[in-house]
Amino acid sequence: MQPPAPPYPYAVPDREGARPHPEADGAPGGLPGQAPAWVPGQGPGREVDGLPGECAPGVGESDVRSLDAARVGPGHPQTVSGITGIPGQGVPSPEHAYGDPDDAFGSGAAPHADDAATDGGGSASAEAADPATAGPPGIPVQRPGNRPADRRRGRTVPGPRRPATPAAADTAPDAAATADPAAAATADTHAEAHAEAQAHAAARRLARRVVKAVGFCAAVTAGTMLLLRGNEALTGLATAPAAPSAAKAPAIPAAAPDPGRVVQIVAHPDDDLYFMNPELRHSLSAGTGHSVTSVYLTSGEADGVNAGAAGRASARPDKRAYAEARQNGIRAAYAKMATGDRTSAWKRTSVPTRGGGRAEVDVLVARPEVHLVWLQLREAGTVHAEVPDSLRGLWDGKAARLESVLASGSPVTEPYAYSRDDLVRTLVGILDHYRPTTVRAQDPTPGRTPGTGRFTDHQDHFYGARFAQAALAAYAAQVKDRPHFAVQNYLGYSNGSLPGTLDPQTSADKLDIMDVYAWVDRENHCGSSAGCGDLKVADHPAGNNWTSNINHARGSGTSWLTSDRRHGLWAFQVLDGQVALWHRAGPIGPWSGPHLLPGTGMDPGVSTVTLPDGRIAAFATRTTLGEQPADYRREVVYAVQSAPGAKEFGPWQSLGTPEASDADRTSDISAPAVSADGTGRLAAYVRDGGHTLRGREQRADGTWGPWEAHGGAGLLGTPVAATDAAGRRMVFAATAASVTAWAQPAPGAPLGPATPTGLPQTALPLTADAREGGVRLWLRKPGSGDVRTALATTAPDGTPAVRGLTDLGGLQGFGAVAAGGHVLAARAAGGQLGAELGEGRPWERSPLLFVGDPSAAVTANGATVNLAVMGLDARLYTTSSPDTPKAYLTPWQPLGPSNTGRPRP
Repeated sequence: MQPPAPPYPYAVPDREGARPHPEADGAPGGLPGQAPAWVPGQGPGREVDGLPGECAPGVGESDVRSLDAARVGPGHPQTVSGITGIPGQGVPSPEHAYGDPDDAFGSGAAPHADDAATDGGGSASAEAADPATAGPPGIPVQRPGNRPADRRRGRTVPGPRRPATPAAADTAPDAAATADPAAAATADTHAEAHAEAQAHAAARRLARRVVKAVGFCAAVTAGTMLLLRGNEALTGLATAPAAPSAAKAPAIPAAAPDPGRVVQIVAHPDDDLYFMNPELRHSLSAGTGHSVTSVYLTSGEADGVNAGAAGRASARPDKRAYAEARQNGIRAAYAKMATGDRTSAWKRTSVPTRGGGRAEVDVLVARPEVHLVWLQLREAGTVHAEVPDSLRGLWDGKAARLESVLASGSPVTEPYAYSRDDLVRTLVGILDHYRPTTVRAQDPTPGRTPGTGRFTDHQDHFYGARFAQAALAAYAAQVKDRPHFAVQNYLGYSNGSLPGTLDPQTSADKLDIMDVYAWVDRENHCGSSAGCGDLKVADHPAGNNWTSNINHARGSGTSWLTSDRRHGLWAFQVLDGQVALWHRAGPIGPWSGPHLLPGTGMDPGVSTVTLPDGRIAAFATRTTLGEQPADYRREVVYAVQSAPGAKEFGPWQSLGTPEASDADRTSDISAPAVSADGTGRLAAYVRDGGHTLRGREQRADGTWGPWEAHGGAGLLGTPVAATDAAGRRMVFAATAASVTAWAQPAPGAPLGPATPTGLPQTALPLTADAREGGVRLWLRKPGSGDVRTALATTAPDGTPAVRGLTDLGGLQGFGAVAAGGHVLAARAAGGQLGAELGEGRPWERSPLLFVGDPSAAVTANGATVNLAVMGLDARLYTTSSPDTPKAYLTPWQPLGPSNTGRPRP
């Protein structure tokens, strides 16, 4: 069937050299609403046993542990059958890590022939690693920080240095010591009195010094407290605090941000490179201590042909060899990102898992905190078609067990098979071992293509993401002695037809890594007969424009930080599958939290709105896995504060979902956009699986009306909502070409029709905030990441009108823009947070890497702007600034103690 034309959300034009997806029926595959798309290395109309170049498993920054490569083999202190201690990581020994079913992801099975460790992935020998650099197993090594506490947003601010010169009275020569001997003789009778006077003077001088020292320490302490409170003490005591000089340097954390531990779970080798980069590269290139572990569910063996279009006819299919070639490509790409050398050595080993199988674990010798975990299960071999022997079949109960396909060079040599429960147990064991603070996974609800009903993403991608959801839920429930963790999900194939989010340099860097994976130069740098990379993607390493894009599937809102009428602050994030709450009472004072609100299954991303009586309502989506596959459900929920200022919230109440069933459109709804109009009534809007706007609005008696259709076509991402100065609610949603808007003609009235705004194409996502009598939008310019803004107002006929599109520049990057008072904040190129502190002032960069998007809130008296992000260590980081011209941000501060915790003993 011919797919519908634009503006369906994932429509892209035909291009020279495009090839239709290799489905037997010839229908376009992979991306909804687009013309037949080429697939790298494959001719038209041919069904194969796999999608060449399908996205690869994602990689993350996790509790990276390494092999002690210098002590491997017979006759050495420890034979590698698992993972030994990593310098600075305190990693358990192999028998603890994998042999004990109550400890990590081991089955308790005794080591056997599969446990032999092998060198791989580079020309350098793992034995070259210096054992002297490794700390004793189980003993963390403290690494000195490199950021002094007296720095502001990246520039050193040296304090005044006084010469260590004693006071004049202390250094003046004693009169008696310098007098001439005759005079001294005549003063002999006064010697004792003089000595006593000197002693009293010295005592007085010492006392004065002590008092000065104590006073100086007290002043420094008081000044530091004021500084760390972000001038909020001043703004709370005076209506117009003195503005600090614009020459002040920008803020950085008082202590270096904790890198945390990141685990990425993906379906295929290259899903991480296509869909989680550049965030993967940011984590790897951040330096030693940034722990990254990538877990690959399937071997990605496809049809076993490692060749591009020109070589397919003469290539011999070999699934095990092709799986090995893809592994070699991943190892080379990771080595390049982490060390700059694609040939950097890896140590490969086989370990038992809790599911009764084996896993290959690869450790980068030069960066032992970088790990790759290969579960090597069979892939589906097709994007859409139902195949029982697949992750989908295993999830749906069509297959009792899914078999392994072992790479030809893997140290795992004995085949195995997993049931659905086995695979979940295996993933729980991996999580329990690595103890991540951030987990990256693919999108579990990608939707279907309008018109064809085909999945918009590879079935292995989103069923693999559902296995990750199930494992994370079990890990959170079963393992209590662990750090908190945050989750980030990523869009897959649909990135190819969305407006580009990456600037040219970042796109080029991402493509360079794909060139390494695809083995474009054909140089035999790995010494493997299987090949050093994935030649199926070598013809088109950019994929379907995937190297120009990255988009978070969830957690893209910027309203999760809010203030109350008492000038206090409230922050809401999702940790461990529950909504976590942080609170600071008043304009200054300590923060409390995180406090986990009751209720599990919460998806990343929380939006807040303040009710007329001052209470806060939090909205999110919740996923229920259910007992049966058909029970999978994603729904909108909300909870309301019990009283203004109270830390207690009522139970989560369900608003349901506009989707009929998971089978219809894979439960594909966005996070809710929420607002209260001038009458105080709440409303929640989502983008549904048909890419239109649906909403539920509160009635006058507090009950909720049904889900209503508000139109729109080809909507993308998550809508945003805000209320103008007249109390009229306005809603906005991006499309592939522009932005669509809706508005109430009057408070309490039904939402008006979908209205084109005339704005140019914009990258996802949007931000909206009530400003200047209307609603101001912040957007990203496609292909550059620069920030733009425009003002939306309501025309006399009640329809929205947008004007004044302005480019604000920025530091490239991607993701939502947080806006509060005079401050803008957003992810910059390189992954750190960039901030702009007022019109005409340059954007500044902090060293923070973070999850999701930043949030900003202005205190109720309008005096202070506050920013917050969730760090990769799953801790909240905050800063603030007076909402005045030429103000500056205080140093970023983490809330609460370190969250990384101790590794398993």
